[in-house]
Amino acid sequence: MSNNRIVTSPSERVQALSDSFKDVLNLGRRYVELLDQLAQTKDTKNLLSATTKLAKMDLANAFVDFPPHYKAADYYLIFMDRLLKMHGDTAINVAEEELSHEFKATVASIGDEATFKFEIDSRGEAAFTEQSQHEPLFYLSLEEKLMQFNNRALVNYFIIYALKQHTDLELRDAVKPMVAFAKYLQKDLDFTIDLGILATENDRRFMLAKPELSLTVIDRLFVATADQDYMLMNLPRNNGAELLLDRGIKLDIAFDPDDYSQEWAFLVKDPDAQVSFFDVLLHYELVRKWYLDDRDALAVRTNHMEIADDDSQQLDDVPVVASINDDSTETDTIDEEKNEK
Repeated sequence: MSNNRIVTSPSERVQALSDSFKDVLNLGRRYVELLDQLAQTKDTKNLLSATTKLAKMDLANAFVDFPPHYKAADYYLIFMDRLLKMHGDTAINVAEEELSHEFKATVASIGDEATFKFEIDSRGEAAFTEQSQHEPLFYLSLEEKLMQFNNRALVNYFIIYALKQHTDLELRDAVKPMVAFAKYLQKDLDFTIDLGILATENDRRFMLAKPELSLTVIDRLFVATADQDYMLMNLPRNNGAELLLDRGIKLDIAFDPDDYSQEWAFLVKDPDAQVSFFDVLLHYELVRKWYLDDRDALAVRTNHMEIADDDSQQLDDVPVVASINDDSTETDTIDEEKNEK
């Protein structure tokens, strides 16, 4: 209805019902147009626009029950599926569940036992969440055009849990379409993305959640390499250590001696800039065990990206970054994590 006046007479009730039907018909027409756009468009900007509008659309009506329809989380998953398919990427399969009529995703390399869905919080930020362990692997905001991986969840799910059931190569293949999705968002739709520990640039520093690091933690890595083929060496300026792995891969745990804060960080270097810190944890049992045994000290920090309010916006109009400890061992809910961020 177009107003909130109390309707009492029969004629007014009939007119109110008629007006309500007109509203529903107009809303239904717009809804169908957006569904067609979501399903058929070959333009990525139109795809984003349809998904954003569908996710916000309220189909509730006091007089008329709308036919069964999908939820906002389903549109996000369809959006992801369509964007990947537009680029010929078929590693993620999205299908509708028979009973709930909700959409779920599976990844080819790890099979149907692992399912993923988007879960949306009160602010409209969606988390791509693995359902058995309930780990939010990355966050996505369509309106703010931000996408960011959750380091804590990546370690919890892939490194601690899934590695017991799958090979390291299967799990590396499992994250590839998620990384590809992020890069398509950036290239096609100008999203700001943060790959977290999945980033492969040789100059990417993975800052520790705790800025200070006891040298005894590094000593334990020295001890662990004593009977291994890998060599751990002190860096020339005594600001940390460098582990020489195979295939020219190097892992530094160090601080910048020219930086007053001297915050500790990991740095992964390889000849082709194709190896991430996630890959190192996945492939090298020596590093993985050392990291998990001292995870409280070695946890990687995530800089959660948020658009500033108008009254606090920076002059250069870039996203404001606030630090959070995403790779802690605590099992916070999504909302609790956001409050910490």
